[in-house]
Amino acid sequence: MSHHELYGRTDSELLWFQRRSFLKAAAAWTAAGGAAGAVAQSRGNVVELTGEVQVNGSRLLPDQTVLTGDRVETGPGANLVFVIGNASFLVRQNSRLVVERGSSLNVASVLRLVTGAVASVWGKSGARQIITPTMTAGIRGTGVYTEVFPQQNHRSYFCNCYGVVDMSAGADAVTSRASYHQAFWGEPQPRNGRMLTPAKAINHTDEELEYLARLVNQRTAWQIAGKKGVKDGKGYMEEKPGQGHPADRPAGS
Repeated sequence: MSHHELYGRTDSELLWFQRRSFLKAAAAWTAAGGAAGAVAQSRGNVVELTGEVQVNGSRLLPDQTVLTGDRVETGPGANLVFVIGNASFLVRQNSRLVVERGSSLNVASVLRLVTGAVASVWGKSGARQIITPTMTAGIRGTGVYTEVFPQQNHRSYFCNCYGVVDMSAGADAVTSRASYHQAFWGEPQPRNGRMLTPAKAINHTDEELEYLARLVNQRTAWQIAGKKGVKDGKGYMEEKPGQGHPADRPAGS
């Protein structure tokens, strides 16, 4: 498994893609035509479900569908993988979120994460966003990991695992261009005058993004390049002198 740092989570949470149940479900999902097959055959879009998950206050069953506009809540030890259109989502335990509707029922436009953690892969489409209590990310076709820490006044973590993302928190705004994991904190209070600060790559793995990408017929940037970079949170395939983090600059610059 790829290198990663843990911050308040365990390795077992990050190993969901190794479960036989998921591998079987993912193979069946692909063989049935993926998201397009789900729409054509009017079948559910849940690839795998473990533990207690509620949608709009009712327990979610494996053969049901998560629709845009639904409120999703995972309980302790729960894990949910689902697909809407060309976007795939992995929701960790103790999470609360809403995936808002885009131009149609099968297009996700906004992921609002209240608490917990979600890894997601988004195909190219119109304007889309991920919104947490302390930051907003405008995404254009990318793989990302997002986590909200309620015990830290809802401090938010966001990793642009690959792609282009427009990041903002308070008055701070930067464009993230990443080949290999560029990570940010959205601060609840300014740190050294900034609301958007650099972070390390934590709590998610390359393999998670690879499996999510496969569910929507995509490949990650490192799969396309045939190599992996330095997983230090700066976002580059190769470490070179002078490379910095876009959020690592003095306030007001």
